[in-house]
Amino acid sequence: MVRRYDAFVLFAEMRTGSNYLEESLNKFDTIQCLGEVYNPTFIGHHNTFDLHGYDMDRREADPLGLLDAIIENADGVVPGFRLFHDHDARVVSRVLPDPRIAKVILTRNPLESYVSRKIASATGQWRLTDVKHAKTAKVRFDASEFRDLVDTLGGFQDHLRRGMQHTGQVAFQIRYEDINDTAVLNGLAAFLGLDERVDAPSKKLKRQNPSPLGDKVENYDEMVAALADLDRFGLEQVPELEPDRAAQVPNFVAHPTRGLLFCPIKGAPEAAVLDWMGAIDSVGRDALIRKMSQKQLRHWMKDRPGFRSFSVLRHPVERAYCSFNRFILPDNRPMYADPRKILRQRYKVPIPGKTPGEDWTEEAQKAAFVGFVGFLKGNLNGQTSIRVDQAWASQMAILQGISQVVVPQAVVHERQMKQVLPTLAHEVGIEDVPEVGDDLMPGVFGLKVVYDGKIEQALIDTYRRDYVGFGFKRWNRS
Repeated sequence: MVRRYDAFVLFAEMRTGSNYLEESLNKFDTIQCLGEVYNPTFIGHHNTFDLHGYDMDRREADPLGLLDAIIENADGVVPGFRLFHDHDARVVSRVLPDPRIAKVILTRNPLESYVSRKIASATGQWRLTDVKHAKTAKVRFDASEFRDLVDTLGGFQDHLRRGMQHTGQVAFQIRYEDINDTAVLNGLAAFLGLDERVDAPSKKLKRQNPSPLGDKVENYDEMVAALADLDRFGLEQVPELEPDRAAQVPNFVAHPTRGLLFCPIKGAPEAAVLDWMGAIDSVGRDALIRKMSQKQLRHWMKDRPGFRSFSVLRHPVERAYCSFNRFILPDNRPMYADPRKILRQRYKVPIPGKTPGEDWTEEAQKAAFVGFVGFLKGNLNGQTSIRVDQAWASQMAILQGISQVVVPQAVVHERQMKQVLPTLAHEVGIEDVPEVGDDLMPGVFGLKVVYDGKIEQALIDTYRRDYVGFGFKRWNRS
């Protein structure tokens, strides 16, 4: 018989009922759960330090070799083990994309898990086989500690979810409350591709501390108040629907003789920065190194220890207006011909078929810009057929893309670049530092002419990540 899976991994956490689930799985003759094989302090179970010829040192040196040994020594059963967020990350990286290793995900109310773990730590009792030996204690709830736990476990669950999404896999989801359900256990066996069924779960382990939380937490009222501040349903979260962006390394600009690397953001200051870099050592703009591959970039960085990388931000209102005037309003940008046409015809943005002439008015400019601003939110949320272009993608998304290759050591606001960029130049040994000029905004009409509070509010709704993440205030007309 051909097995559906070579092995399975039970993703769980402390005090989620994984011991109990393991006991029940081992009632199946065709399943062998080996415990926490990659627990940092033992192999499989407490006071066990060897498995298939691997001791602690050999496991540390070759964790994936132990995984291979588990599969090779299965002897007619489907082997598996429990894996927690703080176990060997090398093993998580290995098993997560492997479709031949089944994923079982066990979850429990994190508050119940947290309190159970506190009690187990206080009493020293981590397993219970007879209620007459039960130990209990009242514990104190620590809000900060609990928040950290929730953030950590949530991050790990997101990592698992995305890993399986990227490889087209599904996991068998099981809750703490389901462990005692025979039908669920048999369903898990079916998921593993097995025909065997059991009549009942294991009765060996007993649930510890089944009483209500009010009987187990000494500062219960304080806990309830603290939990009221937790955003359990994500009401305060800003959905990140904007697509991920690549680093765009060919857009990076490096100085040929000095350790300065500029990672530009389209629509933000660029010309003034390039003029300034070209003035350093009088090399000129044409001598700046552009269109590098990632390999060439790595060589440049390696050859210039102590280099400084930087990006320059622009206020979202100014950047949207700059991008509108530079890429959308004129008709001489071939890359933007299709978006411009679609904006006019489908989204009714009132821009003329050709670049505006002398009869273009302030009122027409404002109406066209308002139409463009209205389009941006839906575009960034993936609700339009037009690509999310670098010229108006959020600066946060662009920087996250850049950071896949190099994390800018300085992220400078436009209004600070005249002070900050010379400081970076001094740090790489440049003594005669030229002044940084202004980056001129395109367009016939200045932003002051068209700006109003409604436009900014719409841009706050669109670029909330930028406003919050980079500390932008409302645009100042003065």
